[in-house]
Amino acid sequence: MKAPFCYRVVNVEPLSLFVQENWLNILALVWFLMCFKGYNLYSKKKAKTCHCLASVMHSYRLDWMTQVLHRDVRIADATVISNLERGVSFFASSTILILAGLMTVLGSTEKAIDIVGDIPFATHATKAEWELKLLVLIGMFIYAFFKFTWSLRQYGFTSVMIGGAPMPSEGVQEKELMSHANRIAIMSSLAANNFNLGLRTYYFSMAVLGWFINPWLFMALSGGVLFVLYRREFKSATLLQLVSSQADPGLKD
Repeated sequence: MKAPFCYRVVNVEPLSLFVQENWLNILALVWFLMCFKGYNLYSKKKAKTCHCLASVMHSYRLDWMTQVLHRDVRIADATVISNLERGVSFFASSTILILAGLMTVLGSTEKAIDIVGDIPFATHATKAEWELKLLVLIGMFIYAFFKFTWSLRQYGFTSVMIGGAPMPSEGVQEKELMSHANRIAIMSSLAANNFNLGLRTYYFSMAVLGWFINPWLFMALSGGVLFVLYRREFKSATLLQLVSSQADPGLKD
């Protein structure tokens, strides 16, 4: 005998009421996620078809590693990698301090609401809304911390790969040397890209601060950060000089 078909009616009124009361915050958050995640996907795809800081710097790293494998003494190259690791380590440590500060603010939300409430165009927000915004900000810095620490490990892998690369005196064929140089350059670029993702998270976190004041300000700042990142990555004078130096050996020297 078959059991009778049962179903449960889901009450959509609380959800509908929540959307009606918070539609502006939801819209602002969706727009922010589109800017943040969309730009990461766009820049990664665009780097494969046109000049940008990521693609041009990878070619410089490949030139660097090609020269490294033709040198007997690589102390200077190891020093450069150590300097890069030091910069990433600074941001990773700073992220931990920022997370500690955000956790402190999470425990004193009412005081923070009173402070922001004195701003003329600030919108009123409940304690639950503030805590949700803080959790979004905390999640972003946790993401940045993982990116920085992974970048730090990848730079360590790069150091090991340089240390284990064959010396010129070993008589290794040029094709094999280029294969080594390409792998080391890719590892170095992976480390740099993860560091870049961590920095982008910092930039977009500045936009999230506007959310505590006004959702419209939050959306405007998200678009502003997106514009600045695009200009620096694809249209900056720095990129122009890097491309020019790469194309002109005289300038490169």
